[in-house]
Amino acid sequence: MNTNRTIAEAPGSPGLSMSSPKRQARIAGLLYLIVAVFAAFAFNYATGRTYVPGDAAATAQNVLANAGLVRAGVVADLIQATAWIFTAMALYLLLRHVNENRARAMVILVAVGAAIVCLNQVFPVAAVLVATEHSYAAAFGAAGSDALALLLLEMHHYGSLVAELFMGLWLVPLGYLAYRSGLFPKALGVVLVLATVSYLADSLAAFLLPHLQLQIKPFLIIAPLVGEIWMVVYLLVKGVKSGRQAEPAPVAGLVPVKP
Repeated sequence: MNTNRTIAEAPGSPGLSMSSPKRQARIAGLLYLIVAVFAAFAFNYATGRTYVPGDAAATAQNVLANAGLVRAGVVADLIQATAWIFTAMALYLLLRHVNENRARAMVILVAVGAAIVCLNQVFPVAAVLVATEHSYAAAFGAAGSDALALLLLEMHHYGSLVAELFMGLWLVPLGYLAYRSGLFPKALGVVLVLATVSYLADSLAAFLLPHLQLQIKPFLIIAPLVGEIWMVVYLLVKGVKSGRQAEPAPVAGLVPVKP
C-alpha cells in the first residue's frame, strides 16, 4: 500500500481539499446573497405591502387583495432561513481553523434564529386564512375577523424582532473570526460586531420603547447595511485575501509520513 497516497487522500488532510479557500468563500458569499435578497423581498416588500400597524381594516383588506404575495413572502422567508443555515456552515468550514468553539457558536446561533424565522411563518399563513375564509367573518363578524388578521400579523412582526436578536448575535463570532483569520480586512470584522449592537438595540427598543425605535431605526440600519453588504461583496468578488490559506482541520489518528 502506498502510505503517502493514503494519508494524502484522507478526508480533511492537506492532500484532499473539496475547494480552495477562495472557492469556499464564494460559495458562502452566494448563499449570503440569497439570504439578503429573499429576506428583503419577504420583509420589505411582502410584509410592507400588507401589514398596516394599528389599522385592522386596512391590513385585512391588503391581505385579502394580496394573498398570493403574502404566501410568496412566507416561501421567501423559508428559503432565506434555510440559506442562512448553509451560509453559516460554509463560513464554518472556511473559518473553523481560527477558533473551533466560536465557529460552532456561530452555527448554533444561526440554527436557533433560522428555526424562529421558520416557525414565525405560521402567523401570516393564518392571517391569509382569516382574511379569505368567510367562516371567520361569520363567526367573529367583519370587524372581529379584521382584528384577528391584524393580530396575527402583529405576532409575525414581533416574532421577526425576536429572530432579529439572533441575526445580530451570530455576527459576533463571525466578526471575531473574520478579524483574527487574516482572510478579511480587520475593519470588516469590527463593523460586523458593531452591526450586532445595532440589531440588538433595534430589537430591544421595539419591545421596550417602540416610539423611540421608530426614530432611531434609520441610524441603526447603517452598520448592518455596511457590514453585511461589505461581507457579501468581499466573499463574492475577492473571496479571501491573496496569499492566505485556511488551515485544514487535523485528522485524528493520522501522522504525516516522510517519503
